[in-house]
Amino acid sequence: MAVVSGEAVVIEGDGLVLREWRDEDLPAMVKIFDNEDVARFTPLPTPFGHAEAEAHLAAAREKRAAGTHLRLAVTTDGELPLGEVMVNLNLCALGYAIGPEHRGQGLAVRATRLLTSYAHEVLGVRELRLQIDEDNTGSRAVATACGYRLVEDEAEWIESKGRRVLLTSWLHEAPGASV
Repeated sequence: MAVVSGEAVVIEGDGLVLREWRDEDLPAMVKIFDNEDVARFTPLPTPFGHAEAEAHLAAAREKRAAGTHLRLAVTTDGELPLGEVMVNLNLCALGYAIGPEHRGQGLAVRATRLLTSYAHEVLGVRELRLQIDEDNTGSRAVATACGYRLVEDEAEWIESKGRRVLLTSWLHEAPGASV
């Protein structure tokens, strides 16, 4: 499997530009991640303010340099971040979050499709997984629209932010890959 290293990653297609986070993106990052849905359905800290955004950006850069993760801002113009899509190469897992004011535009579906293709075709990841809270109907719809399939026997209960959550596992295989 290829690691994420070298030049800055920019993935363009389907009306989106996925690019690495920049220092000037911190205010947009706070707007995206400091809301009830992100707090409920992700492991990100709550509340999510400027200090948390700085820590998130630093961790993203550190993991990118280590070749294990890629976190990209979801934009339509290469500038204003509307959300985030990420891939964890250690777990072969993908994740995403779209800011509340930008939902309903198909951004999560388009960004997930782009990063899924990139992970398969460029990074050589044969199988990708999404871990989705069973109650997160929006993310389940994104997974289905992107060609991920529910893996019935891989659901697991976890504790997250003081509540018990059933995480369902969704699988996407590279074209021609077999399990």
